[in-house]
Amino acid sequence: MTGQDPKFVKSAFAKIADRYVLTNHVLSLGTDILWRKKVGRIVREWDPKKVLDVATGTGDLALEIQNKCPDAEVLGTDFCPEMLAHAENSGVQKTRVADAMNLPFEDGGFDLVTVAFGLRNMACWQDALKELNRVISPGGHLLVLDFSLPKGILAKPYGFYLNKVLPRIAGVLTGQGEAYRYLAGSIGEFPSGEAMLELFRKAGFSGEEAKPLSGGIASIYCGARGQVESVL
Repeated sequence: MTGQDPKFVKSAFAKIADRYVLTNHVLSLGTDILWRKKVGRIVREWDPKKVLDVATGTGDLALEIQNKCPDAEVLGTDFCPEMLAHAENSGVQKTRVADAMNLPFEDGGFDLVTVAFGLRNMACWQDALKELNRVISPGGHLLVLDFSLPKGILAKPYGFYLNKVLPRIAGVLTGQGEAYRYLAGSIGEFPSGEAMLELFRKAGFSGEEAKPLSGGIASIYCGARGQVESVL
């Protein structure tokens, strides 16, 4: 399935790197912190030993996993050096500049791969998931955290906030309203729920499950490499 233009994405995130964390916290009213803590609790139950956090950005999720899984080796990768510099300064154990579409790692090298708010920005979602599957060891897990579109009574007010309010606030905070207009559009295009789980299955994952958060404005997707019935 079609994703995003990598050159535009890299440029956009380089421009907002310095104020990315603050802006996300303000725009989500702090709920992005709670979402990552939820992820941390989930992965702690899996007891991973070698973790790859793809599209780590400023390293928020990698840091949460380091906190919840202190015995795990955590590596954060991103194709935007400006973002990765912030991850390093924040205390991420290990970092490496790498493109998620062509990871420089051997097959089956990690027992957990995570992606927070990054899959949506990749050039081809299906190909990205296949590449992530490649580097996961048999029985290992993939966890994706990303925005989704709520249904029911939240759908219209959230759509208004996403398309009208968010870019204006972000423009004031970062001076880069265009990057957040892109964000709003990318969320609308991104598959969620069963559509995302179907991409997981096509990429070779099993036991796939989706967990909506905060009324559906974000979702956690999990799957395993190999044959399992359930991952959550």
